[in-house]
Amino acid sequence: MTNRIQQPSGRLQLDDPLKDGRQSETALKVWRGTARLLRQLDFACMPEVTLASARRADLLALGPKHELWIIEVKSSIADFRADTKWPDYRLHCDRLYFATHPDVPADIFPDDAGLILADGFGAEILREAPEHKLAAATRKSVTLRFARNAANRLHDLSDPDGLRFFDRV
Repeated sequence: MTNRIQQPSGRLQLDDPLKDGRQSETALKVWRGTARLLRQLDFACMPEVTLASARRADLLALGPKHELWIIEVKSSIADFRADTKWPDYRLHCDRLYFATHPDVPADIFPDDAGLILADGFGAEILREAPEHKLAAATRKSVTLRFARNAANRLHDLSDPDGLRFFDRV
């Protein structure tokens, strides 16, 4: 969910939809580089998508053949070590990747997940993630969640006053 700021004019301004106050500048750069790589690979991606399990994927990517990837952004060793929820993401994607930057040692990441090295300008896949195909019903559910998130975020951007209307209702 994007943050909303009330302007002196009474209009609402949306914050950066990628930043909700929890991400570091480093994490945002990793996100941007990874998103650019995914776009080059013909994937559409959405940041901060809440899944049916109530977990929130850092990046959910939808590929040209309807494949679903989840990319977990890790900006430091401490960030990786503090996260114990990432195995749950496998239930919602065909491939699971970690994305990080050059200052984080690659050998801390598990071999059974892919690895992307990114900076603020681009990224490369260092290790492909093993594929574990989703069941059709799960694929449909995650894809619909992706589509609804994308449509709602586009609406929020194109009709910021609509947010204020719904806050009153």
